[in-house]
Amino acid sequence: MAIRKLLLPLTGTAAGEAALSTAMITARIWSAHVSALHVRVDSRDVAPLAGEGLSGAMIEDMMSATEKESSERAHAVRALFDRFAAEHDVIIAAPRPTEGDATASFDAVTGREEELVAQLARLADLTVVPHTEAGEDVSSSDALHAVLFDSGRPVLIAPQIAPANIGTRVCIAWNGTAEAAAAVLAALPWLQRANAVRVLGADDYQRRGPAADELIPYLALHGIDAEAARFRSLNNSVGAGLLGAVREFGADLLTMGAYSHSRLRQLILGGVTRHVLEHASLPVLMCR
Repeated sequence: MAIRKLLLPLTGTAAGEAALSTAMITARIWSAHVSALHVRVDSRDVAPLAGEGLSGAMIEDMMSATEKESSERAHAVRALFDRFAAEHDVIIAAPRPTEGDATASFDAVTGREEELVAQLARLADLTVVPHTEAGEDVSSSDALHAVLFDSGRPVLIAPQIAPANIGTRVCIAWNGTAEAAAAVLAALPWLQRANAVRVLGADDYQRRGPAADELIPYLALHGIDAEAARFRSLNNSVGAGLLGAVREFGADLLTMGAYSHSRLRQLILGGVTRHVLEHASLPVLMCR
């Protein structure tokens, strides 16, 4: 099992460069292709507002402003991609079977981001999503939730600062759920090439299902020498305790299941997924 195609949705430039770096590091590890994608807002989506009492002229002005903003953002994202490619000697090519070289391409389409990203992610081995930008709520990331909930594929959340390495020391956040099991399956290629693997479990994190210790012999069948370790909540936060254990291990990749509880509950009450998405300083591989 290998990673050959990465989808990289880019909506802005603030976190885009770190995401590009994360995607290209991953692509060079696996000799894969990065398909960078920008989804432009369709100005016609404001038309339904006409039913809210706005005049035709007001709707026309709104569509014009939306189109202008969408065009400016698209040019900024394309400029970011071109500049990054030039500065980092990225090979620009169409997706194709590679022979040791990582490649990348850029495409811009118009439509609803959450729909298009989810559909295109189904034909990618991994989708790399930029970290939530400063001041934004993690729940606002349409691309992230589209991949998690509607693609059936794993997502790699890039950190705010580009990492030096990915996947040499890997932590598995294990709580016995189906989501955690899916994350382990998606991470097997990474786990098999890692220098060290640690399975992290905690009483406050465990759900109904196999315990962290039970994962060790399963990984051994895949040629992975892993160790199990317990962590404790920090300041009554399981997520903070988990990230503390990840830092202590010196991990450069964390893999975990996402939203074992409902997304709405996590949004209102918080949760491990939400905490990790907002505070992780390393790449995080997630599955739902």
